[in-house]
Parts: sequence; structure tokens; C-alpha cells
Amino acid sequence: MMYDFNRTLDTHDKNRNFRINIGINMQKNIKLSLIVVALFSSLHADEAKTIKLKPLTITSTAIKTDELKSTDAVEVYTQEDIEKSHAKDIYEFLNKETSVISMPSYGNPFTQKLDMRGYGIGDGYQNIVIKVNGRKLNNVDMIPQLLSSISPSSIERIEIIKSSGIVEGGDGANAGVINIITKQSDTKAISFYTGIYKTFDGSFYIGHTDDKLSFSVNGEAQSNGGIREIDSDGNRDKNKFSNFGFELAYTPTEALEFRLNGLTSDMDVIYAGSLTEDEYKDNVYQKGNANWGSTHQKFSSDVIGAGVSYFITDSISLNIDGTHEKKKSNYITYNFIYHYDYSSYTANIDYSSNKFSIKVGLDNFDGNVKRRNIIDLSKLNKAYFIMSEFYLSDFTLKAGYRYEEVIFENEKNTDDKKDCLNGVELGINYQLDNIQSIFVNYSHSYQSASLDRLFSFSKGTYNGYVKPAVASNYSAGYNYISKSNKLKISAYYIDLKDEIYYYNHNGVRRNTNIDKSHKYGLDLYDKYIINQQFNVMLNYNYVQAIIDDEKENGDDYSGNKLPGVSDHNVKATLNYLPTPHATISLTQVWRSEAYAANDFNNDFDQKQDAYNSTDISATYTKDNWEVFAKINNLFNQKNGLWISDDKIYPVNFTTTAMAGFKLKY
Repeated sequence: MMYDFNRTLDTHDKNRNFRINIGINMQKNIKLSLIVVALFSSLHADEAKTIKLKPLTITSTAIKTDELKSTDAVEVYTQEDIEKSHAKDIYEFLNKETSVISMPSYGNPFTQKLDMRGYGIGDGYQNIVIKVNGRKLNNVDMIPQLLSSISPSSIERIEIIKSSGIVEGGDGANAGVINIITKQSDTKAISFYTGIYKTFDGSFYIGHTDDKLSFSVNGEAQSNGGIREIDSDGNRDKNKFSNFGFELAYTPTEALEFRLNGLTSDMDVIYAGSLTEDEYKDNVYQKGNANWGSTHQKFSSDVIGAGVSYFITDSISLNIDGTHEKKKSNYITYNFIYHYDYSSYTANIDYSSNKFSIKVGLDNFDGNVKRRNIIDLSKLNKAYFIMSEFYLSDFTLKAGYRYEEVIFENEKNTDDKKDCLNGVELGINYQLDNIQSIFVNYSHSYQSASLDRLFSFSKGTYNGYVKPAVASNYSAGYNYISKSNKLKISAYYIDLKDEIYYYNHNGVRRNTNIDKSHKYGLDLYDKYIINQQFNVMLNYNYVQAIIDDEKENGDDYSGNKLPGVSDHNVKATLNYLPTPHATISLTQVWRSEAYAANDFNNDFDQKQDAYNSTDISATYTKDNWEVFAKINNLFNQKNGLWISDDKIYPVNFTTTAMAGFKLKY
């Protein structure tokens, strides 16, 4: 059974006018900062630098591939892209810059729900595999991936592989894989920013590399005083977190490398509950009167990892990596404490030449979750895979296979379950010339059930079997990458069986499967350098997600749209460079209305409103320092996450602003 711990009680907002006045004054200050940055830049005009685009290498796929030669629909975002966005976390970057949609999970900003390729804002995140340097962030239960634990300042690049990646990504890669690669460089950097609503963030990165040794340490601390009130005393939905990580690589000989890494994260968040539609329209800052009160959660995670690579020849290498993670989630409001213990290891042999590349490996994961003495559950994934690419003149051919066993274990009874799953990837890329290519690919992917779909977290009893979802993904695309224009177009069709969802209607609740469904759509990405002063970026996604056949407890959902899926998703940015040192950016994010997340019958009175946000930022960079200012949701648009009628969680519903400083050396 699926549980919603994010229910809250509600009251009036007593200090709304005072807060708005403070916000307006702060916004004026930040707007002034934007003007100052722009004027300052005009006083230091130098000879303009030419901006050039080029194909990037996709480093985190099973086999490294030039994006122009890739057989997959991919998006690659570099450290420069992330830094220029001044995103406060990875969620914000994904939501504003990429084709991925992100929304706070029932109001929780630290564990947000993600959607890609039409799997819905409700459960879409369970169909995306997210990895950080090969470590999987997906959980064994229905808690979204903890991307807040990764500081944007530590990231080298983000690679998004859509409707593919099952061979190395494994269980859960129906929509695709998001790979996050942290940086290893000689850079030293420190940055901070402050903003309205008592927002503060400070981060640092220190790196070193030489022939034998490379290491880096990074850290971040962030706090927010809260925007919405959570009780009649005027307390707000405040939050704070801190991260600290390190990476170490030692190469005693040219043929041998040892690796060690660690990451610790602590989070403390209070998030307000839902509002009725009337409350949402009247005063989005209030806590509301129709729910059970705010939620206070503390969360900690500690990860340690180690690895070794042995280069047998110039073409053959052996790689072994393992990680161990301990997490604790304490829902203080409800006195629910969960302990997580994850262990994983991978091993593979790589061969690479001018004619073909091949990787053969195994991938094991053991995830355990305990809730006091009530329940002790485990999910074990054991997989073997092979991936190959062949290079024939202008053609690149890809073929890969994965076999995975998923075992669910309950310590208190014998209701253990096992799924045996198969993943396939096939693709071909034809390079038309040195700047154009076309590709087609097919993948057969799968997503097994989470532990809390199969077992009750309150009793530890078996709820009933939920079949794994399986998807047949078909994609075709066109790439054009010149010095001034990077254009990517891809169309896709996904045929699904047993898509997993939570049935909740007329007092009947259970986790089950949609017998048959399909999705299709179009993705368009274009970054165009108009001239030395102006460039634009557009990310547009069109998707249709249809339930073909599903009958449950007398309800017939056949022919309905999957709830929580917007037909249109648009993200556009205009960059103006008045001098080589300054950038002023205007970003617009818009997506169309959708059915509320729980509206599988498509008959609720209320729909998910269209999402709308306009952001503006200004950056001035000189030598090794940078100043920046940013206003999010410039026109104070109301946005929210609709779960059902009169259950709305406000999201990015007011104007926020910040200004900061960064130093590199």
C-alpha cells in the first residue's frame, strides 16, 4: 500500500501584507543589482570573443560516444551550462534547462518528483534511472531520488539519455537515464549568494591533479527561512541542508588506478500541506484549513565508495567499483523513522578499437529498509550485461543485452518474490557529413515494483503481487551540430505493458498495473548563436500518454489520458552578451495544463493548471571572480501541483530573488 505522509492542517495567513512588503523591497534591491551588473559590464567592453559550438563526448554511457554519432536521443549539459544558470540545486537546473520536468514531492523541495517522456509527474521518477559517477540514486521504496545531496558546484556534466540506457542503467530505465559526472580538476572555487525569504547558500570546491594523484573536496550549506506559514503563530516552512564530499584517485603505474570517494548529506525541512482551490486562489501563502498539518522531516545520508581499474593493454581494461550507503529518514511529525542500508558493486571488462568497442559486466545491488521493529524489507538486483558498438565508415551500430533478477525479501514471513527481466538496446547512426547525422534505435526496458507497493510499511504484511512494467521504445532522430547551431530533433513511440500505478477510487486502494498503454511524442532542442552578442536556446517537448486497456473495480480507464502529463513543455532562454565579460539571460518556462495526478478517470472537477515562470539573471565575470543576480518568477505567477480536487501543493508561486559572488583560482 502507498502512504502519503505529507498531509497538513491549515489556518489563516496573518502576516501576508508584511511579508509581501519585505519581498517587494528585496526584489527592488535585486533588480537594482541586475542593473548595476549590466551597467558595470558596459564600462569594461573588450574585444568580443567568438562563441563556438562543437559535438560533446557522452562519457557515462556504456561506451563513450561522440553525441553526433550517438544512436540515442541525448542531451549533454556542461559545467559551464550549470554555472551560467545559477541554479540553487539540480532540480532547478533540470526543470528550467532540460526536457526533464521537476516538481516538489507533496511540497518537499529536497525530494522532488521527475517526469520525462510522458510517464507522469505522479510516478514518472520511478521510470528514470539517475546515476552519479555510476552510483544509482534510485530508492527501493517510493521516495524520489535525492538529488539535493549533489552540489551543482561539484558537477562536470549532466547527460540525459532518453528512452534508452537499460543495458547499463538497469531496473527503472523505461523513460531513460540521467548520468551526473562530478569534476576532477585543478580548480579552486568558492561562492555564496543571499536572497529574500532569508535565503543563503555557500559552497566551495578544491581540486588537484598531477600524473600520480588527483583529488577534490567540495561542500555546500544552504538555508531558507520559508515562504508559507504552517501554523497560527506565523512559523514558516523553513529548510536547510549541508553536503560534503571528496574524491581521490591514485595511479601508481600507467596500468593501475585506485579510487576512493565519499559523500555526507544532512537535511532538515518543514513543508506545508495542500490547499483547496479557493484557498489557493485567495492566498497562496496560507497553510490552509483542509489538511492535517505541516510535515517536519530530517534526513541524512552517508556514502563511501572505492574502485580500481587495471589497463591490461592499451585496448583492454578491467574496472571494479563498489559503494555502501546508509540513510536515515525521520518524519518527526508522525514519529516514523526509516533506516536504509544500500550496497552495490559493478565489474566490467572493456575493449575498444577503431573498428568496434565492447563492454561485458555484472551489476549487483542490495537495498534494505527498516521501520523500527515493524518491518524489515530488502530488494536485491543481480544483473549481467553486454554492450557493443561497431564503427563502419559513416555508420555506428549498437547492440546490447541485460539479464536482471529482482528479488523481494520480507524478514517476517515467506512472501519473497522474484522477477526475471530482460533488457535490449539496438541502434544505428548514419553520419551524413561532419555536422549532420540521423539515427534510429529500439530498446526493451523494464521497471520492477518498489517494496512499499508489495508490502505494508505499517504491518510488514504482503499486499499482493505487482507485475513489473515493460516497455518497447522506438526512437528516430536528426542531429545538426555546427559552430553556430546545435539542433536535435527526435520522435518516439513507447508501447507499454503493466505500467505500475496506485488505484484509489470509491474507498478501494491498491497498487496494480495498467494492462496496456502507449506514449508518443516529439523532442526539439536548439541552441543558436545569432552573433557575438546574442544566442538563444529552445527545449520543446510534445507528448501524448494514453491508457489503452485498464479495468479496475468497475472503472474502465481505457482510452483515457495518463494523469499528470502535459501535452506541451517549453523552455526558452535568450542570452545577451554586451561585453565578453557580461551575460544577461531571460528564461521562460511553460507547460500546458494536465489532468490532476490521481485523475485516472479524467473526470475530476479540477485540472492541473498550466505552469508558467519567467526568470532573469545578470552575470559579470572578470579574471577569476564573478558577481551575479537573479530573479525567479519575475511576474509572480501562481503555480501548483494538483493531486486531486482541492488538494493543491503550491510550487514556485511567488517572486524570489538572490545575488551572489564567486571566486576561482
